[in-house]
Amino acid sequence: MLLLKLIGLALLLFIVYVVVALIHGTLTDFKPDDVIQLDLDSTSDEKVIQDSVLTFANWNVGYSGLGAESNFFYDSGGFLTSKGKMIRAPKKNVEKNLNGAVQFIQDNPADFYLFQEVDLDSKRSYHINAHQKYTDALPGYASTFAVNYKSARVPLPVCEFWRVMGKMHSGLGTYSRFQPTESVRYQFPGSYDWPDRIFHLDRCFATHRYPTASGKELIVINTHNSAYDDGTMKKQQMEYLKNYLLKEYNKGNYVVVGGDWNQCPPGFQYDSFSPGKGEGYSQINIKEDYLPNWKWACDEKVPTNRKLTDVYEKGKTFTTLIDFYLLSPNIEVLEVKGVDQDFQYSDHQPILMKIKMNE
Repeated sequence: MLLLKLIGLALLLFIVYVVVALIHGTLTDFKPDDVIQLDLDSTSDEKVIQDSVLTFANWNVGYSGLGAESNFFYDSGGFLTSKGKMIRAPKKNVEKNLNGAVQFIQDNPADFYLFQEVDLDSKRSYHINAHQKYTDALPGYASTFAVNYKSARVPLPVCEFWRVMGKMHSGLGTYSRFQPTESVRYQFPGSYDWPDRIFHLDRCFATHRYPTASGKELIVINTHNSAYDDGTMKKQQMEYLKNYLLKEYNKGNYVVVGGDWNQCPPGFQYDSFSPGKGEGYSQINIKEDYLPNWKWACDEKVPTNRKLTDVYEKGKTFTTLIDFYLLSPNIEVLEVKGVDQDFQYSDHQPILMKIKMNE
């Protein structure tokens, strides 16, 4: 009888915990405006782009918590429990990954750095302000931060309330050698149903407008599209983005988009790097006719993303390519190169690019 009472009490406490977590999440749910002007967190003295040749670095830095020694409970089917998988990496690993990203910046000078999953103040990265670290590593660069994940407390996994993901404040960090005349966050359309939506990312893209010596503007866009959906939200997001891109290109501007698309570029076989190792994993492709005459820039020899069902093992872990660039027809791709780090610092790998803006 006592055992039944204890079981009943435990069940009641669990139900109360879930209800309180849902109420708290709903009341504190981050609901960004569709369009938000971004502040400059640092500035540059270079006001006009004089050179037609520019360099870019694009990287989802995995909030400094997803290096080669990490797995992740959510990618392993965990929702109620972590099932022995990581919820957050040890602090020494987070610091190692963050230092690796700073070293990458120092080793790979570029005019523009487009980073995704940059934590500002999150429990999972021990409340270290990674955006400030990257800004400090790039003196003389202009920087902006566009939030796409903000929650007072993410109560996952549900059955492990003593070590849930907790507070989240993360987003897109963009760093440029030039001063933008305008930086804007655009909210992507589409969302999950309640209650999932209160604990998922608010997907967005960040645009930055730069004057050039030719009189045209260069529009640089940092994007992070949806991951955990059946493709419905991706379709909405891609249509919304396309309308924005065509509007800017039709003005005569140059347009560069870089980011984590969470889908493969047109025509790329998703399991090219790991045939037979997908373990039920699949990835959709962007449609071939998405933007005719525009250019997709990727390095098909280097994977940019790996599965997090377990720690990384070269040749065994499933890898694919979902990080790349899209460029308007008036831009020439001079070079594009994936940086193979054996996923030491993130579950994604950087991709470098050199372009030429044509008259």
